[in-house]
Amino acid sequence: MRMFPRSQRMAGVLLACGLAAASFSAQARIVRIEIERSERSADGSYETLRGTAFGVLDPDAPGNAIITDLALAPRNAQGLVEYGTTFSLAKPVDMAKASGVLWYELVNRGGPLRTFGSMAPYGHVTLMNGWQGDIAPTATNYTVQVPVARNADGSSITGTVLARLADVPAGTGTRPLAMLANAIPYDAASLDTRDAKLVTKRGEKRSGELSGVQEVPSSDWAFADCRSAAFPGKPHPRMICVKGGFDPALLYEVTYRVRDPLVLGIGLAAIRDVASFFRYEAHDDAGTPNPLAGRVNWAIGHGTSQSGNALKTFLLQGFNQDEARRIVFDGANPHIAGRLTAVNIRFGLPSGSGTLYEPGGEGVLWWSTYRDDARGRAPASLLDRCRASNTCPKIFETFGSAEFNARLFTVALTGTDSKADLPLPGEVRRYYFPGVTHGGDDQGGFVHRPAAAAGCVLAKNPNPEKEQMAALAQVLVQWVTRGVEPPPSAFPRLSAGELAANSAAAMGWPPIPETPVPDGMAIGLMDYDYGSGFNANEFRGILGQWPPLIRNTQPALMPKLDADGNETAGLPSVQHQAPLGTYTGWNVTAGGFFKGQPCGGGLTGGYIPFAKTRAERLDSGDPRPSLEERYGSRQGYACAVRKAAAREVERRLLLPADARALIEQATTIDALPVAPATPDAAAVAARLCGE
Repeated sequence: MRMFPRSQRMAGVLLACGLAAASFSAQARIVRIEIERSERSADGSYETLRGTAFGVLDPDAPGNAIITDLALAPRNAQGLVEYGTTFSLAKPVDMAKASGVLWYELVNRGGPLRTFGSMAPYGHVTLMNGWQGDIAPTATNYTVQVPVARNADGSSITGTVLARLADVPAGTGTRPLAMLANAIPYDAASLDTRDAKLVTKRGEKRSGELSGVQEVPSSDWAFADCRSAAFPGKPHPRMICVKGGFDPALLYEVTYRVRDPLVLGIGLAAIRDVASFFRYEAHDDAGTPNPLAGRVNWAIGHGTSQSGNALKTFLLQGFNQDEARRIVFDGANPHIAGRLTAVNIRFGLPSGSGTLYEPGGEGVLWWSTYRDDARGRAPASLLDRCRASNTCPKIFETFGSAEFNARLFTVALTGTDSKADLPLPGEVRRYYFPGVTHGGDDQGGFVHRPAAAAGCVLAKNPNPEKEQMAALAQVLVQWVTRGVEPPPSAFPRLSAGELAANSAAAMGWPPIPETPVPDGMAIGLMDYDYGSGFNANEFRGILGQWPPLIRNTQPALMPKLDADGNETAGLPSVQHQAPLGTYTGWNVTAGGFFKGQPCGGGLTGGYIPFAKTRAERLDSGDPRPSLEERYGSRQGYACAVRKAAAREVERRLLLPADARALIEQATTIDALPVAPATPDAAAVAARLCGE
């Protein structure tokens, strides 16, 4: 096969699609796949195919009508809208050895973020493809090329967006327009600053409380790049330059018009159609065979954080039924995902991370039907559309502590009034990992004094969830493929008294010396007013009001704590069951504009280690028992870990191989002596080891 540079291949997407679609009936589907390269695993048993899939969409088809601005996208001679998406497919070389399971991984901001472990030992096929049209393609990421929407007369569509810049280093004169960490992927419609507004803020809380707000005169800033030219610099539609440079102590907020919206909602159709093609079709329109043809019996979709939010959006908006009315995913696992993703919104920012003023909590966030009286919404659930088409998957919803802080799980569990637990439908199981940062610690292991969490007051939280996710991935497969009932849902409930207001007193936080308290670390649900062009329940349309008005805020609840400050509800990791300290889903920003506020936007957890000895803790005034008092010796700790690991294997929440690895790691912990230092310590170790 002749190879072309990737940019050249993607630039030819529209022509390629048009040729492929010439003889095909008007419906959404993949019309052509191009496999560009193949790599084999070291043992030769698995191969990864990488390529591009070209698809077409009928704007008039019922399954596509929900896509914002699709009717305003350019069409080919057959009246269809074209797109191209890069994909990769990891499969057994000998497909006779495949399990029949297609595991579809929604990529996160163009890259894979897999926490479930390798699928190769089970014979599962793994598929990924691009769904974000606002990301520039590279040699390694996954993107979708989507068209620009235009008015019927061919003129540019314009709209308003908000850019926010904070912690800009002193001496900086130019910055790209961004929503804090995420670049705005649209050009300014006008470079005349009199048509825009720049304000600075000396203070801002996550609740929306502001102080020191001042408007910058239009003559003192420009849409420009001043890095190589003095103010007002070289005109630039995606940068601003401030006369005299940025002040690091201020937050800068720009409200301005942009033009030429990408039809980003096509990304959800690309997920649907690529997964459906590799699941069901024998070949594409040109006769190129599907390398999985006839070998896929079940498909499961998984997304993590931002891509987990996209998976919920995918289900809410009815994309789990393909255009041939077939189910796409039999199972789904939105992981650490308490929001929706702004992908089916004009001038949307799918890479957004839920900071102040960003959308994500406006749509339906609950699996059962609920009437959101607090915001005046009609009764609805995330599963309304798939119920109507009989295409709902079996669902695992998995999340941890940080998602209470910053991902709106209070609302998902108790609605907008927090009066009662919302029921879970029969096809949904919910599993909560207590005491973890966003996604859990990647390293795992048993760490007593981990490295600092960048920019935060508390240390890095070493509590993992990766071993539990690896086990639950296979439990979900068993439920989907063989109907094996999974473990019962486990998460904090109002009815069990496991949720409380976000204060140290209500949560039961212990008086640990010289440490911050959790008060105010949880981010509530903002009831934003984005204007009349936005369909809030369906989470699509046009955001017409920036910054949005905040009608009111629903406070977040937090899980109750034990005497150590550790959470008690849910499915604790082995490390959490044999703690070396207090594990929190929250942390505090150490410096900069957001000093004292939730660190990492509320997604970064923290850790406060236990004292090593009783004498050490008494000297500091720490009320939490020391490691010596808890475990006695390194052997005692290893015994505690061994018992916890055995329980989790029995419950199908830990794979045997991971249990063995954890037990081995526990024997190397250096925070405890090899032999007990006192008779009391020897007695503790003997009790834990059953002697």
